[in-house]
Amino acid sequence: MSNTLMVVIVAQWFVIVLLALALLGIARQVGVLHRRIGPAGALMTSAGAKVGDKSREFALPTVDGQKVQIGAPNPSGKSTLIAFVAPDCPVCSKLMPIYKSIAASEKASLDVIFASDDAIPGHEKYRKKAGIEGFPYVLSTELGLSFQVGKLPYAVLLDEGGVIAGQGLVNSREHIESLLEAQRLKLGSIQDYFEANPGTMETRARA
Repeated sequence: MSNTLMVVIVAQWFVIVLLALALLGIARQVGVLHRRIGPAGALMTSAGAKVGDKSREFALPTVDGQKVQIGAPNPSGKSTLIAFVAPDCPVCSKLMPIYKSIAASEKASLDVIFASDDAIPGHEKYRKKAGIEGFPYVLSTELGLSFQVGKLPYAVLLDEGGVIAGQGLVNSREHIESLLEAQRLKLGSIQDYFEANPGTMETRARA
């Protein structure tokens, strides 16, 4: 093997080692950045009733012909999660298994109700396809207007007394669970926690 070829091979291995070290460094920085970012909560809007306000009380029929109370004190002592959905909302469909999972894991303290606009068709088929026949499903334009629901998917969390404990646009399990976590922490949103505890992010970054 000539000296020139040997030099080329060594140079190539040297470059490969440098690239590997650079990739490791980048991966480490990405990991640090990820740890520094707090969990993203539901996006709260500035319109409508605020967290801490008493919800309007509604007595609404479900698509099954039953009656459900929303906004009134819950006799069971549970909180109520109102999931605003629509048959023509693809993200809403992706969230259905998450809603069902949360309803199962939080069943001792949480009721889940699905709500939509009665002007939109296809609810029966949509409900069956999503596998949520066991949940109350109400159709009410007025309910959405009372919370100023402008975009979907949207969720509102009411405490056992009908007071708004959290609300906002939700696109993932993390968003939905942030409403429950903010209620446990007695805060308006999960972002409020990190604003009140700025050292928490740094602690997470050093962990």
